[in-house]
Amino acid sequence: MVKLIAFDLEGTLVKSVSGWVELHKKFGTWEKGKEYAEAFFNGEIDYATWARLDASLWRGHRKEEILEWANSVEYMDGAKELIKFLKDNGFKIAILSSGLMCLAKRVGKELGVDYIYANELVFDEDGRITGDVNPIVDFQGKGTILRKLKEELKPELTVAVGDGYNDISMFMEADVAIAINPHEGVEGDHNVESLYEVREIIEELIRGQ
Repeated sequence: MVKLIAFDLEGTLVKSVSGWVELHKKFGTWEKGKEYAEAFFNGEIDYATWARLDASLWRGHRKEEILEWANSVEYMDGAKELIKFLKDNGFKIAILSSGLMCLAKRVGKELGVDYIYANELVFDEDGRITGDVNPIVDFQGKGTILRKLKEELKPELTVAVGDGYNDISMFMEADVAIAINPHEGVEGDHNVESLYEVREIIEELIRGQ
């Protein structure tokens, strides 16, 4: 039988907290980006609009600049070992990130995960940012994605691991939710401080099956 585990990416598997924020700081657009974030959290704009407004501030920057950032992001301690352990124990592994696909794809390829969902910046034929975004994972959309994966795979066990408010919807779809260094107001069935603790919990789940 299949087992399924879904991970948030930033703050969970890698040390980047928010690619959106880090790229704003890289490109000198954070002040305006902060205004757009406030507009979203105040309910003035939807997530897709927020993403496109952010990306519009980077119009003309080259794909290489984005990949330079994505390739610089480091893994959390224990991430590679945890994913290997999960694969060895028959888990299908998904990354569900409201961050950027360039980072999610790099991590997914290096770790050999099965499913990758994240938001895609659109580039023109010269490899420059157009200002458009394909918003695959909106702020509360992780639960919907995980539900579809469950319908497809029919797993005997579904685990979700994340740290932020936008992970709560996937926590609600999982049999077991693990919050790692959770933000204020975020709780899982288990709250942990490291990926090593995540592995310990999953080892117990496997033994209990």
